[in-house]
Amino acid sequence: MADDISASVITLHQPRPKKAKTGAERARAYRERKKVATVPEGPACDATPADRKAVEESTTRTGKEVETVSIIPTTHTSTVTPIPHPTVTPFTFSVTPSRGSAAPIILMAAALGLAGVGVTQNAWYARSLGATETAGMLFLILGTASDMAALVMPSVAARAWQARHRATALAGWMVWLATFVFATMAGIGFASTNIADVTMVRASRETPAVTAAQTALADAMAARDRECRGGVGKFCREREVAVNERRQAVEAAMHGVEQTADPQSLAAIRVVAWASLGTLRPTDNDFAMLRLMLLALPPQIGGILLMIGRARLLR
Repeated sequence: MADDISASVITLHQPRPKKAKTGAERARAYRERKKVATVPEGPACDATPADRKAVEESTTRTGKEVETVSIIPTTHTSTVTPIPHPTVTPFTFSVTPSRGSAAPIILMAAALGLAGVGVTQNAWYARSLGATETAGMLFLILGTASDMAALVMPSVAARAWQARHRATALAGWMVWLATFVFATMAGIGFASTNIADVTMVRASRETPAVTAAQTALADAMAARDRECRGGVGKFCREREVAVNERRQAVEAAMHGVEQTADPQSLAAIRVVAWASLGTLRPTDNDFAMLRLMLLALPPQIGGILLMIGRARLLR
């Protein structure tokens, strides 16, 4: 009996075996598997056309072991950055004074006006003190120069102080103080001289009361002279008493005129007494001194006003 011969059917067209992967390729495949295994679960976004491919299988032959690698299409997640809420800043309305404000300009104009008055009156009074024409001109120049220095020295001293020149600023203020005192004394002399002259003129004027009193005195003196011509007797002495009474009447009338020569003082005294319910009763001399200081000081503060106006204008 013939031996059975087992024959193997071998297909003519066998698939070509894949080439074994190198170590680098196997490491890359391992990393791909780990990456697929660590994909987080979550809502998937729409896949791109590249991600819509079917699952691909790749076989790796390592000896007798066949590994199947499934490639899962990755999902694209978009990171949305939240838009911060706009910060609303409250609107504040502020008014900033402009450099063209009228206040500093008016203040500087007032300073120049007061300075002009002070220079004029102090120069006039200084010139009146001179015994000769030359002395009067020298006094005039002295008064004018001191007033001009008192006008500009506060601004110069303030500017030096801002520039941190302390010694220069202090020296400037000392010079201003000396010129201020000099100008104030000249202003007091000017005011007192003119007030006294005006009061004297007003007090020497003749009023109807003064005229009547003087006429009565003249008649009394004429009657006394006629009666006393023959000797001193009873009627002569009576006429002498009448003459004395008429003289007292004339003096009273003239004193009344002198009191009305300064109506401002009388009115101010009455106002102060009325406002204080009689507690304060200033005299004529008190009000005269107050008025004298108020008339002498304002023309001398032109330099201070000029300094304030200039600082306000430069802001």
